[in-house]
Amino acid sequence: MIGIIGGTGTKALLETYSIVDKKDVKTEYGQAPQITILDINNKEVAYIPRHSQGHSVPPHKINYRANIEALKTIGVNQVYATNSVGSLDTNIEPGSILIPDNFIDFTHNRVSTFFDNEVVHIDCTNPYCETLRTNLITGNDVHPYGIYIATEGPRFETGAEIQFYKLIGGKVVGMTGVPEVVLAKEKQMCYSSICAVTNYAAAISPNKLTITEVIDAMKDCEEKLIKLITKTIKNTVVSRDCGCQHILDDAII
Repeated sequence: MIGIIGGTGTKALLETYSIVDKKDVKTEYGQAPQITILDINNKEVAYIPRHSQGHSVPPHKINYRANIEALKTIGVNQVYATNSVGSLDTNIEPGSILIPDNFIDFTHNRVSTFFDNEVVHIDCTNPYCETLRTNLITGNDVHPYGIYIATEGPRFETGAEIQFYKLIGGKVVGMTGVPEVVLAKEKQMCYSSICAVTNYAAAISPNKLTITEVIDAMKDCEEKLIKLITKTIKNTVVSRDCGCQHILDDAII
C-alpha cells in the first residue's frame, strides 16, 4: 500500500478523494492518529495526519515512531510525506514545491531510532528513495533537489542560524522531516518528501514570521499539492522491489 503523511494544511486531501475505510492502530510506541484509507486513481492510499487530528501536536512532540509503525503495520511500504518549509534561497519562492535529495539534522531532543536495544547502522547516504523522487519530479513543475535543514522547533529559527544553514548548503528549513525519514528507512519503507514552500526564512523574509503567514501560504499551495499527489500516485507502481526495502541486509551487527 502507498502511504501519505500529511503535514500542515493537507486536510483538503480528505475532502478531495473518496474515503474507503478508517483504521485506528495502537503500536508498542503508543496510539497513532487515525489513518484514513483513500481511493486515489483506483489505488488504496493510507493517509495519516502527522500532527494528529485538529493539528494538535507540535513538531517536537510528534510520536514519529508510532506514526511510521502504524503505516508499516497496515501494509504501507511506500510513503510520500508533505512538509511545509521556509526557503533559504530567493530563487525558491513561497508557493513552490521542492523535492529534497538530502538533509542535515539539527534536532536534538527526539527519539530517532527503533533500534535502542541492538546495534544497527543503516546507510543514509541517500536518505530519500530515488524512485519515489523521480515519480515526483518527472513532468512536474517542482524544484528537483535541495538540502532540507531539520530544526527542533517549535520556535522559528534565528537570523544567524538561517545564515549558517545557507552557508552549509541548505535550501529549505523545516521542523518535521527528521527523524521521520530515518524511521521509515529503518522499517525498510521507500520514503520521499514533498516540501511546500510557505515563506522565506528569517533574515531572508522582509517581514516578521508568523504562523498565519505559513497557514495562508499553505492554502495557496493546496491545489498544486493535490494535483502533484494525484499524478504521482497514478504513476507509482504498488508492487515493486527497491533497495530501500533491503536496507537492513548489511546494517545489523
